[in-house]
Amino acid sequence: MYYVEINPAGDGKLNCWEFKKCGRELGGKNAFALGVCPAVTDVMLDGVHDGISAGRACWVIDGTMCDGKVNGAFAQKYRSCAQCNFYVYVKAEEGEDLIPTVTLLKMLD
Repeated sequence: MYYVEINPAGDGKLNCWEFKKCGRELGGKNAFALGVCPAVTDVMLDGVHDGISAGRACWVIDGTMCDGKVNGAFAQKYRSCAQCNFYVYVKAEEGEDLIPTVTLLKMLD
């Protein structure tokens, strides 16, 4: 379990690439080598949890990064995502306003 400090700077909600510092955002240090993260480019979830693209719902997006490697489909990665410090951070920050994962998946259809 992670200890979560909710954005101590208070300068807005962080997207996954800002929180994890993966470098897979547009123009990021790892974007060329690993590709731009699908959470950055997925507009279907733009605005969810006040994020940019799917930046605050990355756990439902195929091909996002975890522990330094690109992950596959949601069904393959969800267990690790549910324990991810960013997921825990968003869950704590959103509280009762967290959109259920099943709802997020339906938004992608």
